[in-house]
Amino acid sequence: MSPPLTSDLGYVPPDGGWGWAVVFGSSISVGFSYTFPKAFTIYFKELQAVFSISYSQLAWITSIMCATTYGGGPISSILVNRYGSRPVVILGGLLCGIGMVSAAFCTSIIQLYICVGFITGLGLALNLQPSVIIIGRYFLKRRPIANGLAMAGSPVMLCTLAPLNQFLFDNYGWRGSFLILGAILLHCCVAGALFRPISADKASVKTQSIEEGKEVLKEEVTKDVIEMNSPTNIRMETKTEEEEERDCCEKVNKYLDFSLFKHRGFLIYLIGNVLMFLGFFAPIVFLAPYAKHIGIDEYSAAFLLSILAIVDMVARPTTGIIANSKWVRPRIQYFFSFSIAFNGTCHLLCPLASGYTGLVIYSVFFGLAFGMVCAMLFETLMDLVGASRFTSAVGLVTIAECCTILLGPPIGGTLIDTFGDYKYMFIKCGAVMVLAGTFLFIMNYYNYRMLAKEEKKRKAKEEDTKPVRTENEGRNNWNKEHVQDGPELEPLREEQEGLKKEANGTNEV
Repeated sequence: MSPPLTSDLGYVPPDGGWGWAVVFGSSISVGFSYTFPKAFTIYFKELQAVFSISYSQLAWITSIMCATTYGGGPISSILVNRYGSRPVVILGGLLCGIGMVSAAFCTSIIQLYICVGFITGLGLALNLQPSVIIIGRYFLKRRPIANGLAMAGSPVMLCTLAPLNQFLFDNYGWRGSFLILGAILLHCCVAGALFRPISADKASVKTQSIEEGKEVLKEEVTKDVIEMNSPTNIRMETKTEEEEERDCCEKVNKYLDFSLFKHRGFLIYLIGNVLMFLGFFAPIVFLAPYAKHIGIDEYSAAFLLSILAIVDMVARPTTGIIANSKWVRPRIQYFFSFSIAFNGTCHLLCPLASGYTGLVIYSVFFGLAFGMVCAMLFETLMDLVGASRFTSAVGLVTIAECCTILLGPPIGGTLIDTFGDYKYMFIKCGAVMVLAGTFLFIMNYYNYRMLAKEEKKRKAKEEDTKPVRTENEGRNNWNKEHVQDGPELEPLREEQEGLKKEANGTNEV
């Protein structure tokens, strides 16, 4: 079982209020980031005819875009740590708009690689991570629900952006469509404007911490005055030298926390997710081609993706509500592991679907499993590392996932070309995801057991040191009282000294 909910941000998130406006803005940014590379494939046939290129050359546009979106995670994390979520998302929206408007004037495929692949992909990277990070600033108790609603923006956007692209292409051509898409992507700037930082709460926390710091400083000064004349008072000069040596590392960790690679839970999550993404996206890419391969018409094959998107749209917020319940929230890592294994089981059973009805059933369960995984993808990471370290964690995770996201579909395509059948691709994806889910379940159980043991040791150590601490506190309080009461008792001391002098004078006489 996971440890109890605590906020490591220095303040208690509001869990509502303006946070719901932030969730709405996040759903827009997340929706564009995940959906735009998929919806862009509508223009592939026209671009292939215009530039006289092969399909593999054309596919590099979306590959570069996805790689830049995930590979730009550390850059996005550094900027968020330095400037906050709002300006980073606004900058990302501007880059997306500039990239697509520039693409409307491209005359070669290389120019499309740069404008659509790199510039627009980097803009999407600056939209994705900050939109997920800001939710952790506003929510704690209702965070799974908020994450589920934000991630639901992806299937909603897929249902609207795909037909919109087809409408734009039919009426304005690919160049006119790119200009309009550039203007539409500027709405990410509006979404970013909703990401208002929680400055008031932070200011109150800072004031409170300053006051507490003053009290601690007074106590330390008193102790220093008492211990100044102690012979055991030895200055540690090597300590300052060690601190100077650590300055460089601290500056780097301020923007990107590499100490997370020492975090047991983070490493378990990272290994499991990198393995999972080898089989996560390939079934979506090859679902419609597989339906055509077994003799289903084009419109019915395309409708399978619509079924998947509709179920996914309902599954994400529903999963967020379930994950936020008192029965599931303490065990959310196990729920996430089950979702991944359930996703893999669907792929393993897909080759048994010999007709259209079977593929419709597969699409329903696939949409459910896909939505469950996506709804908890970032929530489980935040549950492990905390909201304060989540900014660095998501950047490091996305750049590691970038490699397997690129390799997954090509490996699946190679299996299809080698064996001439799609079932081996689905079996490969299913086996990889079941393995990833099993790994995460076992390792999270181990992690929770270790955390429980460490907590017991910590409590036992605190109990052992408690009598010594109370004795030292009593001694320090006695010294403080004598130091503080000195000026007030000065007149009495002078009277005592005068009486002693008089007594000594009479004795001498």
